[in-house]
Amino acid sequence: MSKRSIIWARALFVLYLIALGFLCFWNFNKVPDVSFMLFGIIQFDKLIHFLMFLPFPVLFYLSVGQTPRKPWVLILYVLGVFLLGCIIAAGTEFGQSLTKYRHADPADFKADSIALAISALAVFITGLVHMFKRDHEA
Repeated sequence: MSKRSIIWARALFVLYLIALGFLCFWNFNKVPDVSFMLFGIIQFDKLIHFLMFLPFPVLFYLSVGQTPRKPWVLILYVLGVFLLGCIIAAGTEFGQSLTKYRHADPADFKADSIALAISALAVFITGLVHMFKRDHEA
C-alpha cells in the first residue's frame, strides 16, 4: 500500500473507533427499541453488535499497511488483532454497566466476538493470499 493509502486507512480506523464509542455509549433511550427478533431467528440488537465489530480486524489490517512475511507471524498478528477487539468489546460492555442508561449483556459480547472471529479469519486468508502472491512474484 502507498503511504497515502495507509494514512487514509488510519484516519478511517480512527473514525470507526469514534463511531464505535458513540454507538456503545450514547444514550439511545429516545430511540425505538431494537430488541425485537429478526425473521424469528436473531435478535436485531445482536445483529447490530455483530455489524459494529465486523470491520475492526479489516480496518486495523489496512491501517498497518503491510502483510507479515511469515505465516506464523501472520497467525500471531491475527490472534493479536482478535484479542484486542475482544478486549475493546469487553471494555465497552463493562463501561456500559457503569452507566445509568445502558446495561452490560454477555450476549452482546458473544455477537461482538463472533464478528471479530469471522473478520479476523478473512484477514488471515487475505494475508495468506498476499503472502503467496508476493513470494511467487519474486
